[in-house]
Amino acid sequence: MNVNFKIWRQDNPHSKGHFEQYGVEGLTGDMSFLEALDHLNERLVANNEKAIAYEYDCREGICGQCGIFINGRAHGPHDHMTTCQLHMRSFSDGDTIVVEPWRAAAFPIIKDLVVDRSALDNIIEQGAYITAKTGTAPEANAILIAKDLADKAMDAAACIGCGACVATCKNASAALFTAAKINHLNSLPQGAHEASKRVMQMTKQMELEGFGSCTFTGACEVECPEGISIVNIAEMNARRAKAKWWG
Repeated sequence: MNVNFKIWRQDNPHSKGHFEQYGVEGLTGDMSFLEALDHLNERLVANNEKAIAYEYDCREGICGQCGIFINGRAHGPHDHMTTCQLHMRSFSDGDTIVVEPWRAAAFPIIKDLVVDRSALDNIIEQGAYITAKTGTAPEANAILIAKDLADKAMDAAACIGCGACVATCKNASAALFTAAKINHLNSLPQGAHEASKRVMQMTKQMELEGFGSCTFTGACEVECPEGISIVNIAEMNARRAKAKWWG
């Protein structure tokens, strides 16, 4: 299988980027997309050329580090899939595949396909945790939680922080990410004590980081690898309004 990669190259945050094209031969449909990039990088290194910088870690669709735009879509052509889960059989022999980094002011490009997503970490630091001193881990069933609440919390907790929601949003909003982190804890009794403080601090940090406003286009839900619903955003907004008025 032979393809033509058209890849964004940028040496550092301050340099002007550009696309470069690479013809790649000898790929198979069973290769993951990242393995295809590995294959290209091996050739570049062998020819004393600069390897393409891109992020990855688990390669199992869990860590969220591998996010890039592929042919204009976050993570590639399929719904609810990370880049590392994408295989080359999703493309045809001879295809031109355009590869570029997340595009958002809050995600400055570090190099090539690597962006700085520390803005998401800064939001988490403002309340995506529970501060109660519980000592050793309690028995799992010590606190009774209704199944519907447990399921709701776990659905929100599925967020892997890849940033696809931000990158695909026309406003570069981080509302879905922030809402998932807030609703995960605020839905559980363990998070109730700090619920109002959590929603106020995290949404405030989201705005300080330079993310855009949510206009409910729904693009974030479509591109989220975990399929997290935009209903979470509506709930976050309701929680924030309640916290403003009643604390």
